[in-house]
Amino acid sequence: EVQLVASGGGLVQPGGSLTLSCATSGFTFSIQGMTWVRETPRLEWVSSIGTAGSTYYADSVKGRFTMSRDNDRNTVYLQLSNLTTEDTGMYYCARSLTAARNGERGQGTQVTVSS
Repeated sequence: EVQLVASGGGLVQPGGSLTLSCATSGFTFSIQGMTWVRETPRLEWVSSIGTAGSTYYADSVKGRFTMSRDNDRNTVYLQLSNLTTEDTGMYYCARSLTAARNGERGQGTQVTVSS
């Protein structure tokens, strides 16, 4: 059974930072690209990482967010910095954007940016 458990969210002031983690199991992580999405409430692609570590970002987060992966821990990370109120949402990791749209995105973590 595929499990995706995101954590690390919270309440942060504008301009602040957070690091999200997503622990995975139930599939061969090292050969799987991974994706972060957020629900704001519409579902929005945030970033993706390939198996070799190449990263891709939505224009709205480019330069502020950094995605990484640890194949030993079967975990992906998303470092969020210079946060704005528009970054508020529920953040999920998924094996692809299509999977996320199909509801295959496990447990999310809430990020709230507010003063």
